[in-house]
Amino acid sequence: MKAMRLLFDMDLRDYDGCTGRFVRDSARSIIIRGNRVAMLYNRKYGYYKFPGGGIEDGESPVEAMMRETKEESGLLVIPNTVKEYGLVHRAQRSVIKTDEVFIQDNYYYLCDAEGGIAEQDLDDYEKEEGFTLEFVDPHYAMEKNRKVTNRPYEMMFEREARVLECLIEEGLLS
Repeated sequence: MKAMRLLFDMDLRDYDGCTGRFVRDSARSIIIRGNRVAMLYNRKYGYYKFPGGGIEDGESPVEAMMRETKEESGLLVIPNTVKEYGLVHRAQRSVIKTDEVFIQDNYYYLCDAEGGIAEQDLDDYEKEEGFTLEFVDPHYAMEKNRKVTNRPYEMMFEREARVLECLIEEGLLS
């Protein structure tokens, strides 16, 4: 199986002296309708993220993307529309356990979803933070993410903005 193409690397190289490592890969959907993209707006912190989340043991990245997209957004991904888009690698000192390095490969997939929207099945923190599905203008989402400075999430804000930039540069969004 060939590796997914690397979109970019986000390595802070701030983990000298770390004695452990925590790896938590994720998979995310890119669903485009017109020139708008499906993203979750976080009302608590004011940022956008692509639907998706952590890959569980025994789950493929595509299975995780489909499950997480349904849970977070209510969108049901159409399986035969899923296409690999790219990977973002992230590494930094953990904000939870400062003696660990946090490593994450974020797999992004272009796909379509059914027309209807099912009920969200959010985790407690997602409910508290007010995750809401929006089909958003990509430029607006990038601008919004780059104005938010909330540690420890700023790498995620920038990751999502840079993926949007890649989609625009490649002509998938304008």
